[in-house]
Amino acid sequence: MTSQNSRQTLIIPALGGLYARLNDGVETLLRVIAGGFLAVHGSGKIVDPFGASEMVEGLGFYPGAFWSPLLAATEFFGGILIALGLLTRPAAFAGMIVLLVTVWFHWVTMGQGFSGAEKSLLWAAALAFFVVRGGNRHSIDARLGKAF
Repeated sequence: MTSQNSRQTLIIPALGGLYARLNDGVETLLRVIAGGFLAVHGSGKIVDPFGASEMVEGLGFYPGAFWSPLLAATEFFGGILIALGLLTRPAAFAGMIVLLVTVWFHWVTMGQGFSGAEKSLLWAAALAFFVVRGGNRHSIDARLGKAF
Protein backbone atom coordinates (compact mmCIF):
# COMPACT_ATOMS: atom_id res chain seq x y z
CA MET A 1 0.00 0.00 0.00
CA THR A 2 1.13 3.54 -0.60
CA SER A 3 2.04 5.79 2.28
CA GLN A 4 -1.22 7.71 1.77
CA ASN A 5 -3.28 4.52 2.10
CA SER A 6 -1.31 3.36 5.15
CA ARG A 7 -2.22 6.60 6.96
CA GLN A 8 -5.91 6.06 6.31
CA THR A 9 -8.00 3.94 8.58
CA LEU A 10 -10.38 1.82 6.57
CA ILE A 11 -13.98 1.69 7.69
CA ILE A 12 -13.83 -2.04 6.93
CA PRO A 13 -10.21 -3.00 7.68
CA ALA A 14 -10.66 -6.47 6.21
CA LEU A 15 -10.85 -4.90 2.76
CA GLY A 16 -7.27 -3.61 3.00
CA GLY A 17 -5.77 -6.85 1.76
CA LEU A 18 -8.19 -7.01 -1.15
CA TYR A 19 -7.39 -3.45 -2.17
CA ALA A 20 -3.66 -4.16 -1.99
CA ARG A 21 -3.96 -7.31 -4.13
CA LEU A 22 -6.09 -5.61 -6.79
CA ASN A 23 -4.09 -2.38 -6.99
CA ASP A 24 -1.60 -3.32 -9.74
CA GLY A 25 -4.13 -5.32 -11.73
CA VAL A 26 -6.69 -2.53 -11.84
CA GLU A 27 -4.02 0.01 -12.75
CA THR A 28 -2.84 -2.27 -15.57
CA LEU A 29 -6.42 -2.75 -16.76
CA LEU A 30 -6.93 1.02 -16.88
CA ARG A 31 -3.70 1.47 -18.88
CA VAL A 32 -4.60 -1.28 -21.36
CA ILE A 33 -8.14 0.04 -21.84
CA ALA A 34 -7.05 3.68 -22.20
CA GLY A 35 -4.30 2.77 -24.65
CA GLY A 36 -6.46 0.31 -26.54
CA PHE A 37 -9.33 2.77 -26.90
CA LEU A 38 -6.93 5.48 -28.06
CA ALA A 39 -5.49 3.10 -30.68
CA VAL A 40 -8.98 2.14 -31.88
CA HIS A 41 -9.92 5.83 -32.04
CA GLY A 42 -6.81 6.52 -34.12
CA SER A 43 -7.19 3.48 -36.39
CA GLY A 44 -9.38 5.34 -38.87
CA LYS A 45 -6.89 8.18 -38.99
CA ILE A 46 -3.90 5.90 -39.55
CA VAL A 47 -5.61 4.39 -42.61
CA ASP A 48 -5.97 7.91 -44.08
CA PRO A 49 -3.25 9.92 -42.32
CA PHE A 50 -3.95 13.09 -44.31
CA GLY A 51 -7.71 12.85 -43.87
CA ALA A 52 -7.78 15.22 -40.91
CA SER A 53 -5.69 17.92 -42.63
CA GLU A 54 -8.58 20.37 -43.00
CA MET A 55 -9.79 19.73 -39.47
CA VAL A 56 -6.40 20.42 -37.87
CA GLU A 57 -5.95 23.53 -40.01
CA GLY A 58 -9.39 24.63 -38.82
CA LEU A 59 -7.95 24.48 -35.31
CA GLY A 60 -5.00 26.64 -36.36
CA PHE A 61 -2.41 23.90 -36.85
CA TYR A 62 -0.64 24.60 -40.16
CA PRO A 63 0.31 22.86 -42.35
CA GLY A 64 -2.38 20.21 -42.03
CA ALA A 65 -0.27 17.82 -44.12
CA PHE A 66 2.21 17.77 -41.20
CA TRP A 67 -0.16 17.76 -38.24
CA SER A 68 -2.73 15.27 -39.56
CA PRO A 69 -0.31 12.31 -39.85
CA LEU A 70 1.22 13.30 -36.49
CA LEU A 71 -2.24 13.21 -34.93
CA ALA A 72 -2.92 9.80 -36.52
CA ALA A 73 0.39 8.37 -35.29
CA THR A 74 -0.02 9.82 -31.81
CA GLU A 75 -3.44 8.27 -31.36
CA PHE A 76 -2.82 4.92 -33.06
CA PHE A 77 0.80 4.08 -32.24
CA GLY A 78 0.75 6.03 -28.96
CA GLY A 79 -2.31 4.06 -27.88
CA ILE A 80 -0.57 0.78 -28.66
CA LEU A 81 2.52 1.88 -26.70
CA ILE A 82 0.39 2.89 -23.70
CA ALA A 83 -1.52 -0.41 -23.77
CA LEU A 84 1.75 -2.36 -23.89
CA GLY A 85 3.42 -0.17 -21.30
CA LEU A 86 6.33 0.68 -23.59
CA LEU A 87 7.58 4.27 -23.44
CA THR A 88 4.46 4.79 -21.39
CA ARG A 89 5.16 8.28 -20.11
CA PRO A 90 6.06 9.97 -23.41
CA ALA A 91 3.23 8.19 -25.26
CA ALA A 92 0.73 9.17 -22.56
CA PHE A 93 2.04 12.76 -22.58
CA ALA A 94 1.60 13.05 -26.35
CA GLY A 95 -1.90 11.57 -26.13
CA MET A 96 -2.78 13.88 -23.26
CA ILE A 97 -1.74 16.93 -25.32
CA VAL A 98 -3.94 15.75 -28.22
CA LEU A 99 -6.85 15.30 -25.83
CA LEU A 100 -6.37 18.71 -24.26
CA VAL A 101 -6.55 20.21 -27.76
CA THR A 102 -9.85 18.36 -28.26
CA VAL A 103 -11.06 19.82 -24.96
CA TRP A 104 -10.31 23.30 -26.31
CA PHE A 105 -11.96 22.43 -29.63
CA HIS A 106 -15.20 21.17 -28.10
CA TRP A 107 -15.42 23.57 -25.17
CA VAL A 108 -14.29 26.84 -26.79
CA THR A 109 -14.20 26.54 -30.58
CA MET A 110 -17.45 24.60 -30.90
CA GLY A 111 -19.01 26.30 -27.86
CA GLN A 112 -20.19 22.98 -26.42
CA GLY A 113 -18.87 23.69 -22.93
CA PHE A 114 -18.34 20.92 -20.43
CA SER A 115 -20.85 18.56 -22.02
CA GLY A 116 -18.93 18.58 -25.30
CA ALA A 117 -15.53 18.24 -23.66
CA GLU A 118 -16.22 15.84 -20.80
CA LYS A 119 -15.10 12.67 -22.59
CA SER A 120 -11.83 14.31 -23.66
CA LEU A 121 -11.32 15.62 -20.12
CA LEU A 122 -11.76 12.14 -18.68
CA TRP A 123 -9.34 10.61 -21.21
CA ALA A 124 -6.82 13.41 -20.61
CA ALA A 125 -7.02 12.79 -16.85
CA ALA A 126 -6.45 9.05 -17.33
CA LEU A 127 -3.41 9.72 -19.52
CA ALA A 128 -2.11 12.32 -17.05
CA PHE A 129 -2.14 9.55 -14.45
CA PHE A 130 0.16 7.45 -16.65
CA VAL A 131 2.40 10.43 -17.45
CA VAL A 132 3.11 10.69 -13.73
CA ARG A 133 2.87 7.05 -12.75
CA GLY A 134 4.38 5.23 -15.74
CA GLY A 135 3.43 1.75 -16.81
CA ASN A 136 3.67 -0.10 -13.46
CA ARG A 137 5.23 -3.51 -12.89
CA HIS A 138 3.02 -5.15 -15.53
CA SER A 139 4.53 -3.22 -18.42
CA ILE A 140 7.24 -3.70 -20.99
CA ASP A 141 9.02 -0.72 -19.43
CA ALA A 142 9.24 -2.68 -16.18
CA ARG A 143 10.39 -5.86 -17.94
CA LEU A 144 13.16 -3.88 -19.63
CA GLY A 145 14.08 -2.28 -16.32
CA LYS A 146 13.99 1.14 -17.97
CA ALA A 147 11.43 3.91 -17.81
CA PHE A 148 11.36 7.36 -19.33
